[in-house]
Amino acid sequence: MTPSYFKRLRLDVVREWDLYLMLIPGILFLLLFKYTPMYGIVIAFKDFNIYDGLAASPWVGMEHFEKLFLSEDFARVFKNTLIISIYKIFFLFPLPIILAVLMNEIKNMVFKRGIQTIVYLPHFLSWVIVSGLFLQLLSTNGGLINKMIVGLGGESIAFFMNTEVFRSVLISSAGWKEVGWGMIIYLASIATIDPQLYEAAKIDGASRFRQIWHITLPGLVPIIILMFILRLGNILEAGTEQILVMYNSIVYEVADVIGTYVYRIGLGQQDYSFSTAVGLFDSVIGFILIITGNYLSRKFLKRGIW
Repeated sequence: MTPSYFKRLRLDVVREWDLYLMLIPGILFLLLFKYTPMYGIVIAFKDFNIYDGLAASPWVGMEHFEKLFLSEDFARVFKNTLIISIYKIFFLFPLPIILAVLMNEIKNMVFKRGIQTIVYLPHFLSWVIVSGLFLQLLSTNGGLINKMIVGLGGESIAFFMNTEVFRSVLISSAGWKEVGWGMIIYLASIATIDPQLYEAAKIDGASRFRQIWHITLPGLVPIIILMFILRLGNILEAGTEQILVMYNSIVYEVADVIGTYVYRIGLGQQDYSFSTAVGLFDSVIGFILIITGNYLSRKFLKRGIW
């Protein structure tokens, strides 16, 4: 950084001191709750003992990472995490976009606002409540879905104890809860598109579908890229909170993911060093995916987060 940069910065701070003052709470929050806890990463390289403390615990180098990569349980957990995350991207990522485009076509504002409220309201429910709702809905003992299946001549399905369908339950419940909230982001982006583009398209005789294809969707490309790159960074976060309240030991084989594995090993078995190593591995992979996704986006689409 050149001296001229610091000179411009000093002048800018003097001129806009009130705005910089408003930055202080945010900066303090980041320092206290995001950067300071990063010191705990060293636990992954120590044989941490809660009684000896962080400083007195002996260093073991890469021992926990070797254990991690040689563990059969972790191989299964890593596979489950990727499968569930990819399913959620494939099935759920396009839904808010489609829903936002359809919602934008509704002209009756009262009806539109009512539908918006209905579809994004589930976002404000905790996963405990959502889990309870789906347990009742899919129950083998009087659940509405199983009643319909039996009524159509089929056999009742134990959705929460069947390894073949449990992932579908996870994807469906996540979609019901979060798709409406994701729609709001894309609706806000659609609102920034110049209305004159639609007027010009109408004059040229473009149908509603043509307007969507040539104006609305291209206008959404920047936010779609942004959301997709951010989603790539969280690909190893397959929905820990959701799975913790919905799964059980019978479906561990298909539903145990990195987040739940860390929870069970770290808190259940009090193996803090190993669980920290797993969490650090998760974070590093997420960071690499964000950097790679942004690089590929800038190279091929000429757009990126930075």
